[in-house]
Amino acid sequence: MQSYNDYLTQHHDEFIEELKTFCAQPSVSATGEGMAEMAELVRQKMVGLGAEVEMLNIGAGSPPVVFATLGQGDKTLLIYNHYDVQPPEPLELWESPPFEPTIRNGNIYGRGVADNKGHLMGRIQAIRAWQATMGELPCRIKWFVEGEEETSSANLEPYCLAHPELLQADGCLWEMGNVTEAGDPTLYLGAKGMSYVELTVQSLKGDQHSAFGTLAPDAAWRLTWALSTLKAPDETILIDGFMAQVAEPSETDLTMLASIPFDEASMKARFGVDKWVAGVSGFEALKRHIFQPTCTICGIESGYTGKGTKTVLAAKAMAKVSFRLVPDLKPAVVVDLLRKHLDKHGFTDIQIEDLGGEYPAKSDPNAPIVQAAAAAAQQIYGVAPIVYPMMAATGPMWPIAVAHDIPVVGFGMAYPGIQIHAPNEHLRLADYFKGLQMVGRFLQEFSK
Repeated sequence: MQSYNDYLTQHHDEFIEELKTFCAQPSVSATGEGMAEMAELVRQKMVGLGAEVEMLNIGAGSPPVVFATLGQGDKTLLIYNHYDVQPPEPLELWESPPFEPTIRNGNIYGRGVADNKGHLMGRIQAIRAWQATMGELPCRIKWFVEGEEETSSANLEPYCLAHPELLQADGCLWEMGNVTEAGDPTLYLGAKGMSYVELTVQSLKGDQHSAFGTLAPDAAWRLTWALSTLKAPDETILIDGFMAQVAEPSETDLTMLASIPFDEASMKARFGVDKWVAGVSGFEALKRHIFQPTCTICGIESGYTGKGTKTVLAAKAMAKVSFRLVPDLKPAVVVDLLRKHLDKHGFTDIQIEDLGGEYPAKSDPNAPIVQAAAAAAQQIYGVAPIVYPMMAATGPMWPIAVAHDIPVVGFGMAYPGIQIHAPNEHLRLADYFKGLQMVGRFLQEFSK
């Protein structure tokens, strides 16, 4: 592999400029900005690897999936990535424009550089480096790059379940992963699911003078009272029947958790807090983080929120609420339980719009692809990787792989301070190039 690593060094500056080009192209799935142009950029890069490329239409109005196949070998590796990014707002908090990638202090800054364009481009560059120095790829690759991950991959599940033959493989390399603050590698074998809803109430025909609060209902208060029934101050989720769906972590899960170092002090410092919710700490905090579902108010709108005062009685109120799901919670069940809960508590007037959901997913820690990733990490980083049974975050791991009995492993070059989904998202360049080394070694190990 020395010639492979030398190639990465020789093309260091070229690879950075190529990554900048990817990140300079907006591709915000929430608004549709730049999606077609980004899909074409990905297609061109895949063609440049010598891949056969199809642009898959997975649903009306959906951006295309770039599906590429290349390589030979006895084993087939499915790679999943996405080319869409989160909206860049609030723009005023960026130190440099989000779509003008900038290098500062050994980091590269830009929207999507960590999630997921750095990981996608890094894997493209790693395969190019293999081809240039090692020759033919040692395995067959199926590469599935979608454009709706940041909006819950709404059209992905029905398409993937209808086309299982498209995805069949010996293992799936997931979109991303991270190293610790100290640079030690981690592996992820699963992901939480998601249910995302919008709750709306209309109490009046239109906003009124707040003096009429003596007689007329306030939509903001109505929604507030409804939201207060969902979760208690001690963080207990109160939706009737919700927690009864949650599976307890297995002994294997708990054993894996016990081996994970958890730097609470560093994480609390990043968040600017001195304690966790529910008073948890240590192992119990880590267990809660990985295996506890969430109920989060992601945003609220009602009445007047501009500068100064406006004495108004709000006619309408809206809240966006997300639920991170653990086994065995299912998105449709969550929405059904939420509807029944609100009705039972007298909130039949609260409207629910289902904005999408994803199943939780877990993979076998003893699968050959996991062992290959662990062996590669040991060789590249010089230490055994930290293995997480699940991510606390969400992705379409279930329809892509787990539903088809394809084992999954995720690794990558992010680190805990990357500001993912936030202003000043970035990657450390040293992590980026170490990640490229990891991909090359993983291809070698997976193909044995």
